[in-house]
Amino acid sequence: MGQLETRELECFLALADELHFGRAARRLYLSQSRVSQLLAALERRVGTRLVDRTSRRVRLTPSGERFLTELRPAYERLTSVVESAREAALGRTGTLRIGFQCLVNAQMMRAITAFRTDRPGVVTTVVELPLADPFGAVRRGEVDTAVVTLPVAEPDLELGAVFSRQPQTLAVGAGHRYTTLPAVPAGELTEAGLIAPAGPAPEYWRLAQAPGHRDGPEVSTLQEGLTLVAAGLGTMLLCRPAAEYYARPGLVFVPVDGLPPTSLGVIWRRGEGTALAREFAAAVTGAVAVSGAAAVTGAAAATGAAPVPETR
Repeated sequence: MGQLETRELECFLALADELHFGRAARRLYLSQSRVSQLLAALERRVGTRLVDRTSRRVRLTPSGERFLTELRPAYERLTSVVESAREAALGRTGTLRIGFQCLVNAQMMRAITAFRTDRPGVVTTVVELPLADPFGAVRRGEVDTAVVTLPVAEPDLELGAVFSRQPQTLAVGAGHRYTTLPAVPAGELTEAGLIAPAGPAPEYWRLAQAPGHRDGPEVSTLQEGLTLVAAGLGTMLLCRPAAEYYARPGLVFVPVDGLPPTSLGVIWRRGEGTALAREFAAAVTGAVAVSGAAAVTGAAAATGAAPVPETR
């Protein structure tokens, strides 16, 4: 049997519905002679006559009836599979797993809500990413996209929307000498005992999150870092919204002078199923615009973005 032609099957199905060569031809936008050719090719392929045609009527043979019974559900299933793949490629169906290394604040919830409204056929899930591994879940395929702290300099990852520029604070213990200062100069961070993220985050990213880090502690999670700060075993940089969220007895958050604001970015695996990820990045940009915050889109903007994270 030669290569199966779907046009032959479509022709047979149209004839089975219409029982008229002229109507089947119009339905398929073909000539009647072409319909006859396709039917003849299909009958040669299956080795039996499927349609009886006289000057008065067209009807299916018993073999044609059996063939139709088996063909129709199979063809409908094939059509459904192709349509589902097309819808998924266009970002209209599927599942989007979003990793977050930041607080899921009102801005982020607006973006998720807008995305789900525009893509009702997409199931959306949210996964928290550890401080010490901002890129691993995306790279391993555990999430489809992620909101992470800049900088991002990973050749296999693509950076979309860059947003949420926030001033920085230094978390210190309640008895720390910095609690009496109105602000900590950035130049003093090298003597502040900064706590840094541990691996497997790349070194450039870890150093960017603790620019004055020397031999101080390294932690895998934000809670580990704040616990050490409260115990007087180090200090830690956080953006102002994170500082407000994690405020607790034993911690004091002091503004830092001389450091640029923090920024977040939306990332995904380069060249792999990016339709939904790009749609989500667009939703983030839209949510930022609605909130009145400054939003920058595109990887080019990331090169000038502040390197210190919002989530610590």
